[in-house]
Amino acid sequence: MDSEGVLMPLVHEHLMMPWNDVRKGDCCGFLEAISDGYYCKGCDFFIHKKCIDEPSEYIKHPSHPDHTLQLLSEGRRYCDLCGRNISEGDLFYHCGICDFYLDLYCAKYPPPEVIDVSNKHHHKLTLHKVQTKFNCDAKCGKITESAEFPYVCLKCELAFHVDCVWRPSEPEYPSEVNHSYHPLHPLKSLTGQLPDYSDGKCRLCTRKIDERFRLFYHCSPCNFTLDIRCVLNQPQKSLLKLKAHDHQLTLLPRLLKFTCNACGLKGDRSPYICVQCDFMIHQGCLDLPRLININRHDHRVSRVSLLGVVNSVCRVCRNKVDWTCGGFSCQRCPDYVVHSKCATRKDVWNGKELQGVPEETEDTEPYVVIDDNTIQHFSHKHHLRLHDNGVLCDDNKRCSACTHPVCLQPFYGCMDCDFILHQNCAGFPRVKWHVLHNERLTLVTDKADLFGCAACGRFSNGFRYQHGDKTFDVRCGSISEPFSHPSFHDHPLYYISQVGGIKRCNGCNEKGNDVLRCIEDDCKFVLCFKCATLPQVVKHRVDDHPLSLCYDEDATGEYWCDICEKETNPTKWFYTCKDNQSSLHTKCVLGNFSNLMPRSTIEDRNASYEVVLNSSVSRPFCSSCKLHCIFPIILKMLGTSDEYFCSLKCLKQDEVIDCNTVKPPPTLSWISNEETTCAIQ
Repeated sequence: MDSEGVLMPLVHEHLMMPWNDVRKGDCCGFLEAISDGYYCKGCDFFIHKKCIDEPSEYIKHPSHPDHTLQLLSEGRRYCDLCGRNISEGDLFYHCGICDFYLDLYCAKYPPPEVIDVSNKHHHKLTLHKVQTKFNCDAKCGKITESAEFPYVCLKCELAFHVDCVWRPSEPEYPSEVNHSYHPLHPLKSLTGQLPDYSDGKCRLCTRKIDERFRLFYHCSPCNFTLDIRCVLNQPQKSLLKLKAHDHQLTLLPRLLKFTCNACGLKGDRSPYICVQCDFMIHQGCLDLPRLININRHDHRVSRVSLLGVVNSVCRVCRNKVDWTCGGFSCQRCPDYVVHSKCATRKDVWNGKELQGVPEETEDTEPYVVIDDNTIQHFSHKHHLRLHDNGVLCDDNKRCSACTHPVCLQPFYGCMDCDFILHQNCAGFPRVKWHVLHNERLTLVTDKADLFGCAACGRFSNGFRYQHGDKTFDVRCGSISEPFSHPSFHDHPLYYISQVGGIKRCNGCNEKGNDVLRCIEDDCKFVLCFKCATLPQVVKHRVDDHPLSLCYDEDATGEYWCDICEKETNPTKWFYTCKDNQSSLHTKCVLGNFSNLMPRSTIEDRNASYEVVLNSSVSRPFCSSCKLHCIFPIILKMLGTSDEYFCSLKCLKQDEVIDCNTVKPPPTLSWISNEETTCAIQ
């Protein structure tokens, strides 16, 4: 197998290695007997060589002769030849004029309109081009999870999966093999469930049997099982992997409990070993990278064979690290260590090996200090002067970065115009890493268009951290670990993904995946990014004094919101006034447009809107809900005198779709003998 990676920008964004495997290809979704292909380990992305060798970005296809088709990978539709759903990330060809879709397999092997397969059925079968849910009469046992095109027999009123009658879903393999790692007895092919005495794993690669396929090979006297991959593509008995170890490694194909020297995790079978060094390593750790960036740290981290930091904690999962084993560490920060498996997770690492790649050295500082009270910020042409005594919540004095008012906080004000930055916002670095994205983000300041924050979901038109199509407002984008919140919670919070499933936020009582969590054993405090970035002090017309964010049952009056005149829930955070006599919903105090800069203009669909402060004596009526606008910031449609919208719900009211008008895919009960028309039941 070649060791050099290849880059195929039409297919995948990362470097891919030549690879032999027997699994369904992410290119076409099918299992192929020919297993040569390419693999991206960071994304667990495998494609068949036959599907993507010399792929053409544009093709002419006989199934759609009028227009050229373009190769794409983003979209979710079904193939117009076989009816099979095109999964997110799969490659396909598309005609933008006719909205015609063609999956990669059908582009090479289009299903015939009529087939004669006497070994499957004694009549000719016709491809029924209506997306349909049906029970396959081939008795294949496969569950049709979504509608697709069947082959049908009009005489017998039968329907078959395309795979079951035209192309096999699995290649044919020998019933018995002799394998070099088990010379005592031949291995026999089995399908279905393993014997009860088996542990359900392949002896060589440790993968669970039947995770992707039903076929495996087994020796009953020895309780020795191999999956189809290890039968067709045997692991090398000895190899020299200098990236993993300095000496030659030998595969020990037996059940053996050990601790991997590369990652510190336990193993129970078939390690590669170096007897000279008493070194053992998982097969999956042989290709660990040497030097990488992770989204939890500003510096590069490098793999070391011995961490050597006693009582250390992994900075990703926050669990203890075995300091006598290998892992990743930062050369600039001696106590920063990460488990090998944690550092190379696809939600932490972008899959790029940086050994031999010069480190980026551009300036990340956002401003130049002129004197003790004056700076030159990269986003503004004039000097900014520090005002450290704050201002009492002036809605007209707003930070250009976060768009929130200056409210009892130090800020920098322009000496020549009305440009303002909070002192904290002025210090946000020009580039940074973020726990919710594994590419480095850039601080964008020269755009004023509307965007949605990928962390909290709020809309804004202030500064943003951005990479590609991933965008965060500066409040969410500036969150780093450990995160301390000024609430009553005394412990730092961390982002630990995929642990324990969906969590409920202590601030809003809503469920979410992307949350900050306390790692103390006896504490279950969880905070979503939206609540973590709520302003601590705000001003609202409902009270003459600033309102403070309240984290507990501190209100002494009734739990009643004076803005919407509805009951409040004391288990959710709310805003309260100086004397704690009210509890105001956070959504009522802020509204949907609190992150938009007043007096700016935004575009939405085919209309333009001015962002307006709702500060007049008489509140305007919303053009959608026909009620007085209660929120502090609203939108006014340009070109009109009094067309206002108070919320996103009102703005999108015209786009609401009646779900009762959307019909599910048809179910095939029988086919007419006269024509291929399905009956809907």
